[in-house]
Amino acid sequence: MFITRHTRLGDVDLRDRLWDFYRRSYANNPLHPFTELVNRSEFDECLLNSTNRVWVVWEENRPVVMTLIATDITATRWLNPDYFRRNYADRMKKGLVHYVMWVVVDPDVEIRGANIALAKEALAAEARDGAFLVFDLPDTHQPTDERGAAALMLRMARIVGDVQLVPLSAQRFYALDFTANPVGVDRDITDEQARSVNH
Repeated sequence: MFITRHTRLGDVDLRDRLWDFYRRSYANNPLHPFTELVNRSEFDECLLNSTNRVWVVWEENRPVVMTLIATDITATRWLNPDYFRRNYADRMKKGLVHYVMWVVVDPDVEIRGANIALAKEALAAEARDGAFLVFDLPDTHQPTDERGAAALMLRMARIVGDVQLVPLSAQRFYALDFTANPVGVDRDITDEQARSVNH
């Protein structure tokens, strides 16, 4: 097992291999109602962006874990820079708000220690920078505020430095199921119901 680090990954053959790995890692995931999977042009754009840091763990010649950390969150579509300018202005001015855009793991490979090895490499760089490293987790990996993958990230980060876990936000998905309501049936919303939604 060995780890490579990349910025502005111009090797097209290597990008093709990493794209296949990335896509395969996200394939057949029926656990989430959404996908964070980027398309191929976005993937290439991310790997060619010199402000992004890419680490790949290899088992012989096969990628088994990959992470991408954006060091310029204004170049991503995933985070709202205005939120961080308002709440973490000093760190934004210094370019210290970074974002874990993805961590992908080969679902077909037993990766004994690969995540820890990658965390030591990637998180050590973030610790040296003094970064405010943002990451998000689906509820399948973080069903409550306690424990879960966030606690694992914190434990791995403590290997490389003094760090605190800062909860930022939570997101839930809902659906309006109209199959239970026959089409064409009018139902009025009372003024009281409307006011309760707006407060």
